Amino acid sequence: MVFEESFTFLTSEYNQYILVTDKIEQAVRESGIKNGMVTAISKHTTAGITTNEALECLESDIDAFLARLVPEDHPYSHARMLSDYGSTAGNPTGHLKALLTGNHAHFVVRDGMVERGGAQEVYLCEFDGPSERTLIVQVMGD
Repeated sequence: MVFEESFTFLTSEYNQYILVTDKIEQAVRESGIKNGMVTAISKHTTAGITTNEALECLESDIDAFLARLVPEDHPYSHARMLSDYGSTAGNPTGHLKALLTGNHAHFVVRDGMVERGGAQEVYLCEFDGPSERTLIVQVMGD
């Protein structure tokens, strides 16, 4: 059996970390699937998905780490006029940060529950906001 649900978020910041664990668990409950897998995936190339402990200080450490790896003032090739879009691409850092975090997370579903560590939470990571973002959650199993 396959169950799928989408969630839309309106982000408010250029870089933002939104906890989505509750949405993933909600989809698993609604699916009625007792044993299988759940996948959460971002539909966007400048928004990532990552799993970590939900601490404000850790969020700021992740943000600072990504900023060091992908500095805003680097002369990126993507920061130029794109004739396909008819405008200048001003979001190379968003693409690169999403590349580093990845765009999905997988979890085992056992006895109708998402099996994760006690401190393990799932974030939708905005790297080019504010924007409207869609998270797809798909549950597969019996």
